[in-house]
Amino acid sequence: MSSGDSQSKLEKLSDEALVAMCRKGDGNAWSTLVDRYKNLVYSIPLRFRMPAEDAADAFQSVWLDLYSELDKLREPAALRGWLVSAATHKCLHWKARESRRAGMALGRDAEIDLADARPLINEIGLEAEKDQLVRDALRAIPERCRKMLKMLFFEQPPKPY
Repeated sequence: MSSGDSQSKLEKLSDEALVAMCRKGDGNAWSTLVDRYKNLVYSIPLRFRMPAEDAADAFQSVWLDLYSELDKLREPAALRGWLVSAATHKCLHWKARESRRAGMALGRDAEIDLADARPLINEIGLEAEKDQLVRDALRAIPERCRKMLKMLFFEQPPKPY
């Protein structure tokens, strides 16, 4: 069996199965898990309008947290929600840090009001999860159909049918 065949089989596994394999030290399962959710995790800092460098730091930090907490993860089936929550928290900490820096630069105390930010946070999480559902659906269809849908709807400018 080729490396491509084994990777294809891993891509079809559930999050629970991949987490179990990761707990046993399977690097290919870890790569598959990261590949499956990399767009979800990275999209959240971008929605918070983080600069690319800070977004990359938040992205890496979320994966590092997951790796260190993998054995403590109670519900592997809820991994997507865990990732959204972890990424959102990283972004909120960044936003609070930036707000404090801006306040110090202006010579006053500046704090973000998390109660005011809660609707925005929920909206960002929901949008990120919807986007991930689309990615999951695309992954589940045959390659030929996936290529056509990407050409029609995801390329700029879209290809004519």
